[in-house]
Amino acid sequence: MELEANNKTDLSALSDALERGMMQRATGLIADLNPAEVARLIECLPPAKRSIVWNLVDKDDDGEVLAALNDEVRTRLMEGMDLAELLVATEDMDLDDLADVVADLPESINQEVVRSLNQRDRERLEAVLSYPEDSAGGIMNPDTISVRPNVTLEVVQRYLRALETFSDNTYALFVVDRNDHYLGKLRLAMIVTSDPQALVRDVMDGSAETFTAEMPAAEVARDFQNLDLVSAPVVDENGRLLGQITIDDIVDVIQERADHDILSMAGLDEEDDIFAPVVTSAGRRAIWLGVNLATAFLAAAVVGMFEETLAQVVTLAVLMPVVASMGGVAGTQTLTLMVRGMALGRVEDSNARWLLTKEVAVGILNGFAWAAVVVLITIIFFSGWDVGLVIGAAVAINLIVAALAGFIVPLILHRMNIDPALAGGVVLTTVTDVVGFMTFLGLGTLFLT
Repeated sequence: MELEANNKTDLSALSDALERGMMQRATGLIADLNPAEVARLIECLPPAKRSIVWNLVDKDDDGEVLAALNDEVRTRLMEGMDLAELLVATEDMDLDDLADVVADLPESINQEVVRSLNQRDRERLEAVLSYPEDSAGGIMNPDTISVRPNVTLEVVQRYLRALETFSDNTYALFVVDRNDHYLGKLRLAMIVTSDPQALVRDVMDGSAETFTAEMPAAEVARDFQNLDLVSAPVVDENGRLLGQITIDDIVDVIQERADHDILSMAGLDEEDDIFAPVVTSAGRRAIWLGVNLATAFLAAAVVGMFEETLAQVVTLAVLMPVVASMGGVAGTQTLTLMVRGMALGRVEDSNARWLLTKEVAVGILNGFAWAAVVVLITIIFFSGWDVGLVIGAAVAINLIVAALAGFIVPLILHRMNIDPALAGGVVLTTVTDVVGFMTFLGLGTLFLT
């Protein structure tokens, strides 16, 4: 909460300085923030003010600010930079951050940036870019420090002192053989506290967790959480060391996943810019509005099948939203739990049947309980026990179907390689609306006309 309050204060102060034309004050405010905070402020500003603030950022911080920005915002800023500025901004970037930036550049500029690197860094960057963005290889930093197992810690200390610099996120060295096969992890604490004459192989951790380059980033993040990891090596299929993943990389993955899960429910992309142009934003949202419209017409077609019944029993039209709403909420509850469980790796074939039984049981219990409440309210306010029984039965059936659909829909979408967080809500709403209206109006036709 304190961090959020500070961000609001910084944003208000910066916006006020820009409005008043106090560029010196604005520059001072930006200079007092770290690059990640500057990036966050830039994302909170309309496009016109972004370009002004970007020009006030210290050139030495350009690379770190770019790396911390949302993909779309970063791309728009880089479109206004010439090649010389981009080369300077990317000069001292960590290779994993540089990989993210390079991926957003036009091909011609992309090649120039890559050519500006030395041969070693160029090969490492190309290695990262060869893997999917959401894999262990795609988020790893290929810049690692490795040592051999048969040297002493004193030699390792001299080696570290001889290095001009190394990553701030270096928590351990990696032990490899002459062919770069990973053997174990040597923590910095062990180098400092152990006997300098001890051999690396005697103090290294040979049981440290490793990740293959093709492993999905979400699974890596889950293992980091479960095993309380700070850093871990990434290896190829032959066990050769490729790079490392550190906790800052995992924080980014978790944040992106959280953004994705929230925004996907509305058919949006986590990289969408909240301050994007009106036409761009409208176009993105139009796709899922169109899908929703199609499903709404499907539900309307079901209602149209019972037009004569509605004309005879007007009360049914008044109560229809109750059935659909109850089913929609119940189904969404199950769907949300399933999507979260699948994302965390808690839903598997071994426990799926138990979960299905449990969710259906919950649907039955809630269905009959709330059906009784609906029947009572309908009898009191609409003076008709016959209508009350019809809507009660429809609510009970729809809540049971909603629980079943909330469980099955995300599993089916996942097997079809469709993101359940993105499409699950639309499919579920269609199911609960169609089943709810069909049941309610069908029972009404049978028993009330």
